[in-house]
Formats: sequence, C-alpha cells, structure tokens
Amino acid sequence: MTFDPIQDTEDAARRVRADGPDFVKVGLFDIDGVMRGKFMHRDKFLATLEKGFGFCDVVLGWDIDDQLYDNARITGWHTGFPDVRVRIVPETGRRIPFEDGCWLFIAEFADGAAAVCPRNVLRRTLARVEDAGFTARAGFEYEFFLFDETPASVRAKNYHGMTPVTPGNTGYSLLRQSTLSDLYREVFTVSEALGAILEGIHEEMGPGVVEAALAPASGVAVADRAALFRTFAKVVAQRHGAMATFMAKWDAAQAGQSGHLHLSLAPVGGGTNAFHDDDVPDGMTATMRHFIGGLQTWGPELAALFAPTVNSYRRLVPGMWAPTDMSWGIDNRTCAIRVIPGDAESLRIEFRAPGADANPYLAMAATLAAGMEGIARKTAPDDPISGDAYAAPQPPERHLPRTLEDAAARFAQSEVALRWFGDAFVEHFAATRDWEVRQFRKHVTDWELARYFELI
Repeated sequence: MTFDPIQDTEDAARRVRADGPDFVKVGLFDIDGVMRGKFMHRDKFLATLEKGFGFCDVVLGWDIDDQLYDNARITGWHTGFPDVRVRIVPETGRRIPFEDGCWLFIAEFADGAAAVCPRNVLRRTLARVEDAGFTARAGFEYEFFLFDETPASVRAKNYHGMTPVTPGNTGYSLLRQSTLSDLYREVFTVSEALGAILEGIHEEMGPGVVEAALAPASGVAVADRAALFRTFAKVVAQRHGAMATFMAKWDAAQAGQSGHLHLSLAPVGGGTNAFHDDDVPDGMTATMRHFIGGLQTWGPELAALFAPTVNSYRRLVPGMWAPTDMSWGIDNRTCAIRVIPGDAESLRIEFRAPGADANPYLAMAATLAAGMEGIARKTAPDDPISGDAYAAPQPPERHLPRTLEDAAARFAQSEVALRWFGDAFVEHFAATRDWEVRQFRKHVTDWELARYFELI
C-alpha cells in the first residue's frame, strides 16, 4: 500500500465513501506529542468532515499520564471540561496497512482552543515565515531504543533490568539489521504507507538503539510525518512483541536519543535554497548566517519546546553526542548547530539540540521562530567551532538550560516566544512544564536511596 495524498475535502469524502472499512480513525497530537483520537463510523466522519466535531477539552488539561493540571486556565474544573470543536484536516488522510486499509486523519483544535494546539502553533509560525518571504523544507531524524519487552513486562519489572532487542554495541551492524529484518521492513513499509517516508534506518551506538531519517518535506507536513512516525514505530514494535521508547535518556550509561531537525529555507515563488550561494565563503548566504545567529541567541530561551521533559536534561550533558551550549560549526557533530555543507540541494543546518521526546510541531516552531528572528534582526553568529565544542568555553548567554525548571521559567518570560506564539500558548505551555517539574519533585529516586538510605 502506497501513500496517495488527498487533495481536499471533496476528495477525502469521495475516497472514504468508496474504499476501506466502515470505520475511520481521527487523531490529534496533544501538548506532549501523544496522539489522542477516536474511532468513528464512516457516516459520522462524513457528517463532520467539513464542520468538525466536539472533543472533550480535557486533552488540553491533563498531562502525559492523564493527570489533571492544577494551574491551567484554558480548561479545568472551573470550566467543567466542555467539548470544543476539532477540525479534521482532509489533506492528512492516509490508510493504515495492517488495519485492512482503515483511514486515519489528523485533526487539530479549532476556535479558541487553537491558541494552544501544537499543530496550529506550527501552522501560524509557518505563515509568518511565508510572510517574510520563505518556505521551510525540513526533515526529522530520530534515535530510539527497542526492547524485547511488553507493556506488561516493563511494568512488572518496574522499568529495571529491561532487555534490549540486541546486546552490545553494534553501530551500523548489517548483522543486526539482517536478524531484525522483519521488524525493520515493517517499520519501512508502514511508514511509507502513512506518508512518513524514511530515507534510511540503521543500528546506532548502544544495545538496541536504532536511528531513522525521514525524507524532507515542506511546511506542516514535516511535523505530521514525524509525529506519525513516532506513534507508529511504537505500534509496529509492539506488533512484533517488542517495545520502542523515544524518551531522551533511559540509561545514564547510554547516549541519549535525539530528534535532530534538518532544515533549509527557500524563497517564496521560486529558488531552491535561500541558505546557498556558490560565490560566498562556505556557500553560506547572509540569510543562513543570520538564521544561525538567531538560533544561537534565542534558542536557549525557547529550549522548553525542544527539551520538554525532566528527562530531556539528562541527555544534554558533555560527551554524550548532545550539545550543552548553542555552538555552531561546519560538519561538526559536537555543536548544537551543525552546518552540512553541499550544493543548493543539500546545504542545510542540522539542529542537534532537540531530543526524540520533543513534540515535533513545537520543536520545529521553536527552531523557525529563533532563526527567523535572527534574519529579521540581521543577527551575526559567533565564530564557528572546529574540533571539540565541549572543550570550547561559551558565554553564559549561549548555555542551554540545565533543568526543565530553568527552561520553563525562561520560556515564560521570553519576549520572542510571546511575539511568535502568543500569550495564551506561552502561559499554558509554561504552566504544563511547571506541573511536570512539580510531579517529579514528589518522587524519591533510586539514586537518593542508594546514596543516603544506609549512611544518613
């Protein structure tokens, strides 16, 4: 089954009537990037395709564990958790190959709730990028760990002593790729059927870790593909008796899991790459340099969007293939911003700070907002770093936050965040991160028990 893009509402209605099971899945991505949705009868779906349907706004008012925020204004006990309108996006229709071709459509919150809807936040950001004369072309690259476990077994083990699908360090191993070929092949084919086309997949450094690079796309489709890939890679793994996790860091001894974003800009109405010019040093235009300068300058205060969990900051440590500061360099994987040199088709930035745990809609919105701010203000970047960026001291303003608490506080006060994303979203997202920090503080960790139990 191959992905055949839907053109508009009329095309979506025609195809759903003509083919597929009697039921349709409709899903939207919450603030943490988790897909929430409904299984609808075809008749119900067709009746709501144009006007939308009601969806309980508790999805905006609870966390990844379905616990209610105590600090959200947009919804809560004080509002009675009413239904709000959800808009089905007809162009996002695709069929799930292992569910008899069941149709799946992405939806997003509409009306007042659109202000805090991650997909809508990215759409608004992209509209401003276009107003400035550019379109964004990008693709995500994910690392994730696979375990020979089930949802029941990891809970029985209390998430200790879990068994990776492969032992040892076998980066780029064709042996492992061959022994796991059934799983790899289904990840490939399901992703292709869903329009989340992969350029490649391979074993990474560490037991059971896999890297998958998504093919580039333009606009909001970049994040749609990434969000669907994260969801259905986990589905495919469980169909094979395994589990996949995209959390940023599951083991202190292993490198963290990234969600790198490869990105370039193109002029609206023509041209291939606004970052490229054969006649300037390194092929980098002033537009590209200013974008990098903006990302360096405002990336730290937007970090909560691309490092959104307490666990995210376990990954951003020296020597673990993730940046600690907003440094940049040419083809330098120790920097936060890696310029990948090449011709007009391939020159781009790889933003290496986002983790695999980041909501792709928000990570992309943050990258664009910071970079476009740099273009607007003609912000010059620092000198590029050659060699080990961890050993190159950076000024305090280039430091990434060290904790989610710090990141959330900086985000809440960010003038750039307020201007690009709006008061309602900034207030709501900062509140959700404050909640996340407070939930973590309630718990006693294994490290504390091992360190203090006997001797204090």
